Amino acid sequence: MTHASLKTFALPLVVALAAALPVLASAQLSGNIALTTNYKFRGQDQDTHKSTAVKPAIQGGFDYAFGESGWYVGNWNSSVNWLPHNSIEMDFYGGYKFKAGAFDIDLGGLLYAYPGNSSGNTTELYGAATWGPLTAKYSHTVSDDYFGWAGAKAGSGLRGRNTGYLNFAFTQEVAPSTTLKASVGFTRFAGDIKNSGVPDYMDYSVGGAYDFGSGLSLAAAIAGANKKSYFGDVNKPRLLLTLTKTL
Repeated sequence: MTHASLKTFALPLVVALAAALPVLASAQLSGNIALTTNYKFRGQDQDTHKSTAVKPAIQGGFDYAFGESGWYVGNWNSSVNWLPHNSIEMDFYGGYKFKAGAFDIDLGGLLYAYPGNSSGNTTELYGAATWGPLTAKYSHTVSDDYFGWAGAKAGSGLRGRNTGYLNFAFTQEVAPSTTLKASVGFTRFAGDIKNSGVPDYMDYSVGGAYDFGSGLSLAAAIAGANKKSYFGDVNKPRLLLTLTKTL
C-alpha cells in the first residue's frame, strides 16, 4: 500500500469506528475516539515531518473485557507520520487484571503495527501495579527490533530486543470532574541500539483533564523528553490538547 493510500485509509478507519460505537457499546465492550493537537509517544512527536507545535492526529480504539474473569483484549489506532509508506499506527493488546492485596495488577502483551512498513513493528510484554493514585509500569521489548531503531528488518544484524521502558504515573481527582495527571518515563535501549550512539532518555508529562459528562472529556498536558533526537525537535516540550469521546 502506498503512502498516499494509507493517508486516505487512516481517517475512514477511525470515522467508521466512531459510527460503530453505539452498536458496540455494552457492559463488556467500550470504545473511544479522540482528536489531539500532537500525538507524542514516550515524549516524542509521532509526526517527524513537521517542525510546528501543532501536528493534529485522529485516534480511536476499543476494549473488550471478558466478564469478571479479569481477561481483556483491545485495539487502538492513531494517524502518524514518521515511517516511509505508512500513516497509521495500529496497536493490538491483551492481558489479565487482578488484585493483590492493596494493589491492582495488570499483565499483558502489546503489538505496535505499522501497515505498509513493518520495519517499525514492535512487540512488548508489560506489567503494571496501581496503588491509589500511583501506577508503576514496566514494558519489555521481545521483538527483534524496537520501532526500527536497530534496523533488524533491513538485515542490519542488530537487535532492539530487551529494550526496556519504566513509567511512573500519578492520577488524582482534585475537583469535581477535574483530574490531575503527571508521569515520568525512562527508556533503556538494548546494547545494539545504544552502541550505535542513541542515548537512553527520560520523558515527562504534566497536565489534567476535565470530564464534561456523557463520555466527553478534554485533556491538556505539557509533554516532552530530555535528550535531543536524530529527528530534530520531536522531543521538544509541547502543549497537547486532546478531546475524547468514550462509550
